Amino acid sequence: MVTTDKRNTKAQLADTFKQYLSRMPMEKITIKDICEEAGVIRPTFYNHFKDKYELLEYIIRTDLLDPVKPLLENEMVQEALTLLFTNIKNDRVFYDNAVRIEGQNSFESIARQEVTKLLIEVIDHKGKGTHYRYKFLSRESIAMYYAQAMCYVAITWIKQNYIVTPKELAEIYDYLTKSNMIDVLNEFI
Repeated sequence: MVTTDKRNTKAQLADTFKQYLSRMPMEKITIKDICEEAGVIRPTFYNHFKDKYELLEYIIRTDLLDPVKPLLENEMVQEALTLLFTNIKNDRVFYDNAVRIEGQNSFESIARQEVTKLLIEVIDHKGKGTHYRYKFLSRESIAMYYAQAMCYVAITWIKQNYIVTPKELAEIYDYLTKSNMIDVLNEFI
């Protein structure tokens, strides 16, 4: 169990990191800067996170995914996605800069990894069978497929300056995931 002090320290480090990333690119942010601003010593940072990227994972998990998990577990997908996209938009300056993180530890890869973990947890929570109609499908491949789609939709939306509301974006995701590809393509002909 995580103690309140430990949770508060992690939250303080996360808030400080978010303030920095809202003002400057990731590569200019140092652990030293985060620690000084948060009022902790460097070993304290390393007691909680191995690096800035693990701190970003923590932010994605606690700010975006933990709030939607109960909704997903109760099959409230539209509500979960609307909440997810609303939380991104409410912290738009941070996410505008976060999506610019590229390379080995890109925002996209970290987000996809965290969403995949969440979806596997939701699948496990459902506790239904582990045998699928097709051998190719596993809980991991299903989670990765939907995580990829969800992250693509969210990141494209951020990069396109939030051109639709969070609710509309949730409806678009639902439409794309429930529609036959040919039917979607035929709408553009």
